[in-house]
Amino acid sequence: MAELRLAGRPASPGFAEGVLFHLVERSVTRIATNDSSREAADLRRAIADAAQTIGALAEKSEGEAAEMLAFQVAMLEDDALSEGAFIEIEKGSAADQAWRQALDAEIQSYRAADDEYFRARSADLEDIRDTVLDHLSGGGSVLAVPPGSIIVARDLPPSRFLGIDWSKGGAILLSEGSPSSHVAMLARARGVPMIIGLGIVPTPDATPVIVDGASGEAFVEPSETTRHAFLMRQRDDQEKSGRAASVASKPAMTADGTPITMLINIAGLDDLEGLDPSLCDGIGLVRTEFLFGEGPDLPDEDTQYHVYRRMIEWAQGRPVTIRTLDAGGDKPIKGLTIDGESNPFLGVRGVRLSLARPEIFRIQLRALLRAAVHGPLKVMVPMVTVPSELEAVRMMMGNAFHSLKSEGVTVAVPALGMMIEVPAAALAVSHFNADFFSIGSNDLVQYTTAAGRDIGAVASLADVRHPAVLRLIELVASYGVEAQREVSLCGDAGGDPTLIPDLLKAGLRTLSAAPGLIGRAKLAISEFHLGQSGGR
Repeated sequence: MAELRLAGRPASPGFAEGVLFHLVERSVTRIATNDSSREAADLRRAIADAAQTIGALAEKSEGEAAEMLAFQVAMLEDDALSEGAFIEIEKGSAADQAWRQALDAEIQSYRAADDEYFRARSADLEDIRDTVLDHLSGGGSVLAVPPGSIIVARDLPPSRFLGIDWSKGGAILLSEGSPSSHVAMLARARGVPMIIGLGIVPTPDATPVIVDGASGEAFVEPSETTRHAFLMRQRDDQEKSGRAASVASKPAMTADGTPITMLINIAGLDDLEGLDPSLCDGIGLVRTEFLFGEGPDLPDEDTQYHVYRRMIEWAQGRPVTIRTLDAGGDKPIKGLTIDGESNPFLGVRGVRLSLARPEIFRIQLRALLRAAVHGPLKVMVPMVTVPSELEAVRMMMGNAFHSLKSEGVTVAVPALGMMIEVPAAALAVSHFNADFFSIGSNDLVQYTTAAGRDIGAVASLADVRHPAVLRLIELVASYGVEAQREVSLCGDAGGDPTLIPDLLKAGLRTLSAAPGLIGRAKLAISEFHLGQSGGR
């Protein structure tokens, strides 16, 4: 057949070559018993078995993968999820039909949500649905994936991803999918190329294909010319990876000698496992919402204190910036965030939620004050819009400090800074009495351009290079120089080599990125001549 070019949206970069494998589950028919008590018992057993299967996979996983699977187990153990299915069984439905009907309704409501986060979570519900159905049918409905395959599917559940052997290579081509889905996060973490939004892939299994995850392109039955170009891009990428590795542990510096502070973003202690502190100049962002998990059991003061202390000790004297709980928006936490907000991104999230739930926020502040005695800790407040919010946090921190001192607890006062995510805060930056500022590029871009970067139809508008976004960054950076206060950037843009020159030209001298992106970021910095760019 002639070469076929498939174009979608990048979800995970990288190159792969192999043969197509369409992931289509075999349909296994379960024989109904026509006994509602038996059907209900079978469903309860299948749910318990599914929870055990996913739980066992969670025990073998680490970091975000383990958290995702633990969340699925928690959902399976929540009676509210299966309540509708048991009602239908009482009416005479078979267990598998009742379960599928109940879950499909829930999945459809997630897919129809305005919020990209909830649409992305529909894959987790599909994963739960299919795992239970597999146990109901006695197993055998899940097909094994040959190692090294280029998987074609409508979407890919996280547990299926984790059950595939990626050591021989491979890639993922999805007709739908989302770059913010759990499977996309897993693919990026493991270096598996992934393209989403491809629509129907009309070619059969075992057809040769090459995949360029960075460009969002795949070529089925590639011509020799296309394959040669692909191999050249792959070779260039490998060569760049080698150069990035060679500078990863060296101080970041532009080609004309301007030092740049390079920090890392982490979600928890697992991200520091096996990581050499010399890779960075410190930790620029700790996303503490991952410590809080999915709720409803929130971490107590001692639990938080010990986690923060271990992070500070890992940094070996380098500064550690811990962001206070940034729940809400695309990070709901059961029992804490507000359900049913018409627009969660413009609702009670970040510092707004913390101030609305002072009994929970106070616990975090106490843990941070205790941890501050172990090294240079900086506390960063998210989603600040008006000066009174930051001052309310400062007052609560002061009260917590005096309370701990009166209890005889050793404490220290950390620097208190804020994130610049809201355009209003960027424009009025001089009105905030913050010890430091950190630009959250993801939300700043989203709010400035009125475009969600994870919504395909408007993704092209959500661009850091938009003149208005760069002007806001420049304004904040300029004020930092004037007021002698550090300004950093900790959003995704900080680790994107293609954006780093624009950020440096806008006046930034401190960037923070995921640990795995530090080498590429430092390489981009080392190749950039700041003096010839007109930057500050």
